[in-house]
Amino acid sequence: MGENGDEALTPAGRLFLQEETKQVIHCVVGLKNPIDVESVKSEVRKSTMLQHPRFTSLLVRDQRGEEHWRPTQVEIDRHLRVIEEALGEEGDERAINGYLAELSIDCDGLSMDKPLWEIHLLMAHKCLIFRIHHALGDGISLMSLFLASCRKLNDPQALPTIASSASTPSNASNPPFNFWNLLLTLFFSFLFILDFILRCLWVRDPKSSITGGAGVQLWPRKIATASFSLQDMKTVKTAVNATINDVLFAVISCGVSRYLDFRAPNGLRDGVRLTGLAMVNLRKQPGLQELSNLMKNNSGARWGNKFGMILLPIYYHRSNFSDPLEYLKRAKATIDRKKRTLEASFSYKIGDFVMSTLGPKFAGLLNYRILCHTTFTISNVVGPQEEIMIGGNPITFLRANNSALPHALVLNMVSYAGRADMQVQVAKDIIPDPEFLAKCFEDALLEMKEQVTAKI
Repeated sequence: MGENGDEALTPAGRLFLQEETKQVIHCVVGLKNPIDVESVKSEVRKSTMLQHPRFTSLLVRDQRGEEHWRPTQVEIDRHLRVIEEALGEEGDERAINGYLAELSIDCDGLSMDKPLWEIHLLMAHKCLIFRIHHALGDGISLMSLFLASCRKLNDPQALPTIASSASTPSNASNPPFNFWNLLLTLFFSFLFILDFILRCLWVRDPKSSITGGAGVQLWPRKIATASFSLQDMKTVKTAVNATINDVLFAVISCGVSRYLDFRAPNGLRDGVRLTGLAMVNLRKQPGLQELSNLMKNNSGARWGNKFGMILLPIYYHRSNFSDPLEYLKRAKATIDRKKRTLEASFSYKIGDFVMSTLGPKFAGLLNYRILCHTTFTISNVVGPQEEIMIGGNPITFLRANNSALPHALVLNMVSYAGRADMQVQVAKDIIPDPEFLAKCFEDALLEMKEQVTAKI
């Protein structure tokens, strides 16, 4: 702690303040009943959010230009934006997504003269949008904090259930230790880390109908929602002893191939690689975290941004000649290899090292470069599996997205109460029809389920 109680930003927090990598997270909460503004203010005042120093501090810079958190008094009215009128006549989902699309290219909307968060109340659509600067924390931290303010719908005194490490299968991700597995870990780690370094330097994906690049983060955006049944995903994953993440990656691989077939049937040769950038939680306990653990400095959970990046290659195959379950087998094989490597930890450590030695400007440019050399971003946050409420108002859906990246395609999935919603954010001048792309993803899962159930 410095003078005036100041606390220095973490390296990752400083990264998200750079012009090229500036990021704001949007957590979208659908409600069953109309919003009571005074009730929202009351809930915010007594929430765990205002007990956390990140949410009650200003971002300040000292004479050397280094950023610090400085405690301040929160004026709740300055953090609430009440939108009374309907946002169009095209229905709630399209209207909300249209509003989010505008927010996604407005990184400067969070004023530095107050803590870096806002809550937008879309009154006509019964929807809350939590707008939080990425410097405050990552998706795991923020979801854990949000759930600490919620209660189970069928038990108003109980907190939502947070999955623990004990409920996470470990056989696939932690193979038994022996010399052969050690050699495989070292071999695949070397290959994937080399691939990562080359992507930072000059290797890039081939041009396609979904390719972004430098400056695309400033282009107008559109957002559509792809909705999946978690039960369908579980049915598919059980058939090949896979995970939900394997199924999600297969759905994306298959859906992108279908979309490229439609947009440019002869635009790419069969089997060409397109690369996704995925975020991996590096905390010792996977999944959502107990808030009390996140608040402890000596906890392995740790509040803030604690994630690494991995490269996830997908391969374009013409839809007429490809079996949806082949995408699943390839996805499982790829992710199984990734799980046994040090790629995610390496990306986190090298980012931390570059930030500490060469400074945030260089680290930001390096991060921006790897984004420009890949094709899309994917993240997946597991939400509560039971229905929950906030301030006594039942929650109908949970979604998330972030401000624009130099990708023309950004995918953010959140699961809640038996459903998984994936926000498909696109640069609309490159991908003008995100609704069709979202349907390609939905159809891919349904076809996988049909093939699996037909074989049972």
